[in-house]
Amino acid sequence: MKKMVYLAIIGGLLMQPAMADDVFFEASGKVSTEATIYAHEGQFANQDYRTNFSLAIEPEFYWDWNGQQDSLTFKPFFRKDQRDNARTHADIREFNWVHLNDDWELRTGISSVFWGVTEFQNLVDVINQKDAVEGLDKEHKLGQPMINLSFVKDWGIVDVYVLPGFREQTSAGTNGRFRAGAVVDASATTYEASNNSKHTDLAGRWAHSFDVYDMGVHWYKGTNRTPLLTAVTSNGQTVLSAHYQAIEQIGLDLQATVGNWLWKGELIHQTNPIEDFWASQLGTEYTFYGLQDSATDLGVLFEYGKDQRGIRANAFMQNDFGVGARLDLNNTQSTSLFAGVIYDLDFHTTSASIAGSQRLGEDRKLSIEAQVFASENSSDPAAMFAKDDYIKLTLDSYF
Repeated sequence: MKKMVYLAIIGGLLMQPAMADDVFFEASGKVSTEATIYAHEGQFANQDYRTNFSLAIEPEFYWDWNGQQDSLTFKPFFRKDQRDNARTHADIREFNWVHLNDDWELRTGISSVFWGVTEFQNLVDVINQKDAVEGLDKEHKLGQPMINLSFVKDWGIVDVYVLPGFREQTSAGTNGRFRAGAVVDASATTYEASNNSKHTDLAGRWAHSFDVYDMGVHWYKGTNRTPLLTAVTSNGQTVLSAHYQAIEQIGLDLQATVGNWLWKGELIHQTNPIEDFWASQLGTEYTFYGLQDSATDLGVLFEYGKDQRGIRANAFMQNDFGVGARLDLNNTQSTSLFAGVIYDLDFHTTSASIAGSQRLGEDRKLSIEAQVFASENSSDPAAMFAKDDYIKLTLDSYF
């Protein structure tokens, strides 16, 4: 990771002669104050609390020069958590140099990439590691060292990725929520790759929009971002050991816009040392625009996720369907609300969530998030969250 940081800096320094007169600099960012209230004390040791507070800061520094053909972005992140030392952590979300040309783009350093079109699960999103201590949703990612060369052609956009260095998934500590009875012990981590976390992964993607369709096809070969967890004994205590497989994956994401309808799908085939399998996430969304002649839009969606491995899958949507509704007021406060329910057809368990946000003035945003887990079947992986029902309030102050 350090090598990629240095490479980004060196790249920027090499461009200094071109920056002499037209350099532009901007500093911005946000401070997030978070309060979480749990409906119950946790079901595991050291979870005997029902409130938690934390503070996060995420500044962003941006330079561009050479007529905006070159830019450097630095976005560090730090969180201080009241209860969980493992959630008190720092990361570099972005630190990269970007060079733009007429029909290609080169990105070097630490960055974040998102692939996917569906709402409840993104099977094709394989580049960045999840920052799991930040929450259960898919938005929080650790910065990934990379060299990304992108070609823009009439027949589509081709991205090639070289990903040196692997980052372990973050996990809750002994005082944290959203974990199993045993915690993940980083010292017990194992890898399929002989050079462990120093393995260089490769990826490529072609994306194109035509008629009513948006399509992406990807290939990935490297270390799996999702670990296999096994209970082991360390110093007389039971802990979880994370094992990261070497995988090869191909995938397709497709979205069609037909009037008020959105038809979405993600499909992957993965090969790993244990087995080969297919997985899919399919869904549709219908939007009612301008409810009662207002600016408000209401979207109603349905998705189904299927993993060929069934209940052996280390995924939460192995045979699940989800329904949801998205409300956008399209007002000056950018008020929005999303509510969804996921039902597991194998374990017959349910989880429900709601998330909303609204701007407060020009430089603040208030967000609310809540989730309830009705997982009485102990065989369901989600049963570990049975007493983690919560409501969370976050105030973002931008500068």
